[in-house]
Amino acid sequence: MSKVAQKVTLSPSRDIPFDKLVLSQSNVRRIKAGVSVEELAEDIARRGLLQGLNVRAVVDADGVETGTFEIPAGGRRFQALSLLVKQKRLAKTAPIPCIVRDAASEILAEDDSLAENMQRVALHPLDQFRAFQALREKGQGEEAIAAAFFVTPQIVKQRLKLASVAPALLEVYAEDGMTLEQLMAFTVNPDHGRQVQVWDAVKNSWNKEPYAIRRMLTETSVRASDRRAVFVGVDAYEVAGGAVMRDLFHGDDGGWLDDPALLDRMVAEKLQAEAEALVTEGWKWIEVATDLPYGYSHGLRRLAGDPTPMTEEESAAHAALLAEYRGLEEEYSGQDEYPEEIDARLGQLETAMESLEPRPLIYDEAEVARAGVFVTLDRDGSLAVYRGYVRPEDEPREKTAVQNGDGADAMGQGGNVDASGWQHSSTSVGGTVITSGGQPIGADGSEEEDDGALKPLPERLVMELTAHRTLALREAIGRSPDVALTLLLLKLVTDTFRTSSATGSCLEASVRHVYMSAQAPDLKDSIVAKLVDERHAAWEADLPLGDDAALWGYLTALDQGSRLALLAHCLSFGINALHEKVNPYGAGISANGLTRRMAHADLVARAVDLDMVEAGWEPTVDAYLNRVPKARILDAVREAKGEGTAQLLDHLKKGEMATEAERLLKGSGWLPEVLRRADLVTFDGEAVGEGQGEDSSEPDDIDLPAFLTADLPDGDASMMAAE
Repeated sequence: MSKVAQKVTLSPSRDIPFDKLVLSQSNVRRIKAGVSVEELAEDIARRGLLQGLNVRAVVDADGVETGTFEIPAGGRRFQALSLLVKQKRLAKTAPIPCIVRDAASEILAEDDSLAENMQRVALHPLDQFRAFQALREKGQGEEAIAAAFFVTPQIVKQRLKLASVAPALLEVYAEDGMTLEQLMAFTVNPDHGRQVQVWDAVKNSWNKEPYAIRRMLTETSVRASDRRAVFVGVDAYEVAGGAVMRDLFHGDDGGWLDDPALLDRMVAEKLQAEAEALVTEGWKWIEVATDLPYGYSHGLRRLAGDPTPMTEEESAAHAALLAEYRGLEEEYSGQDEYPEEIDARLGQLETAMESLEPRPLIYDEAEVARAGVFVTLDRDGSLAVYRGYVRPEDEPREKTAVQNGDGADAMGQGGNVDASGWQHSSTSVGGTVITSGGQPIGADGSEEEDDGALKPLPERLVMELTAHRTLALREAIGRSPDVALTLLLLKLVTDTFRTSSATGSCLEASVRHVYMSAQAPDLKDSIVAKLVDERHAAWEADLPLGDDAALWGYLTALDQGSRLALLAHCLSFGINALHEKVNPYGAGISANGLTRRMAHADLVARAVDLDMVEAGWEPTVDAYLNRVPKARILDAVREAKGEGTAQLLDHLKKGEMATEAERLLKGSGWLPEVLRRADLVTFDGEAVGEGQGEDSSEPDDIDLPAFLTADLPDGDASMMAAE
């Protein structure tokens, strides 16, 4: 005969006035832990009591209830309520939700207290992350979330950072397939595909420590402490569109720079700028190199210059420092060691004198005209300039003849190579030649299409492309009142609170209508141009423009939404995201101003979620492909359709290549660098439009024209198209 299961009877719940409750001596919690009573009181004041108290009636010696209830489970909540009552934020007679246990129950009060405290399950960190994420998605900021749950904002940032981990890895963690420390290591690189690839590589390995995961995820990046990053500056790198990977959970020494190509280009450009600044000194040549090879100066004569004499002020300062130094030495010469403050002062004096003693060298002008300079990076990322080296072929002929014993050049026919193997480019008389790797910087690029190297886009083309982007930004701002208001406030606050005029903003807040100084012929017929014109015509038809009083009344009567919409439309005509020629002599925009304008424009583009693909721009023959070298055309096809497809175009002439590339790129969403947003998906680490998220590492199965496959053996064409 089966045993009948006993039915469960739950204790009843009721509201009991606060002044009828007392803390039980049976409560097992004695030591403070977790959230403080003060923080718990604030939480109850904010959201109310989420869990009732477990109470029992207090009886007298005869077993009669006294009307008072003791609390064996829920003592901290009771203490928090007591604090609120003491602060007069809660009435003494306020009803408190309680679970009332029968006083005669065979379950001891200590049993209830112990069970309530021990049978809790701590919230899983992944559940905490998802809860924080849900709160943020519903409008709460990180500071508010941190305050509500009595944690630091850093903890909230760390938990939210887990959103950058691939969902597949979050599921592995949820099933205890990895530790929290391992999961946190994956947040350093936001590339989900790379994260999964690394986990697949280490999950069965003997070494899957967090540091090993971080190393694999950052192996193609450059440390922020690298001398190249120090030289350029991480801030400048980010302004130029470079991404920095950071680790919120572990010391990262400034993070990792995720675009080594951009970093190297910035280093080269900054070194070149430093070299150009030395041209005025009159050197025959300047060699620029991030790293100079061992023995770079072998075979070169070093000029012996004379130190620049100190000025009267510098001499007087040095004499005063030296006199004080010798006076202190003499005063304390009889002591075994200097007092701490005297020792510190002597160190300061030494540093001050050392800063005055190294003097720039003065060279003979005739020697300078035949000598050169090496410009490079030092170990700590600072600029290193080595002046005054004369190559054998630049020595005066009489001196060279004496050294060689005849009239021949000491270097013979191979006079451009010194003992270190360093190859110097030939130089021309009459001006300083700046070289890098033995090649003149800024050399004639008439053969640029045959060398396969990517050259910067033509400046006129960049101006036209940014004109497209400027108009698209105007259209987007015109339908984004909130962003327009933020943009206007940003401009006004900058003008108000900065002591010096800050040029380079992408907004002319007058508003002065900014006209495109360079634009493609099809700009006026573009999608965004029509949208701007239609919106302008609609407002123009409604506005009483002929009478100021009538216009004032019309604007006053507009509802708030219409006022903001009109503000956004007017403000949009002041958008200036144009790339313009830099004028270093004051008129026009400076290089720094142009950099700031472009960075500012990118902020606005992100705010309005601008996508130039959706705005209607396409890489046509006339708009782009016929304006750039073949190397750029192939690079575009390679990014959008894969290496195999790009190789199929490699043998074509420029015109045929541009036409075929237009067909291949149509609908692909490919954009040139100046039209891309750095926060969107990437091709080979470079930002592109939203429509370009497909995997383009392999070419699509495309219908190729016959002339692309005519020279291939039978079967090879289909094989290459499907690679």
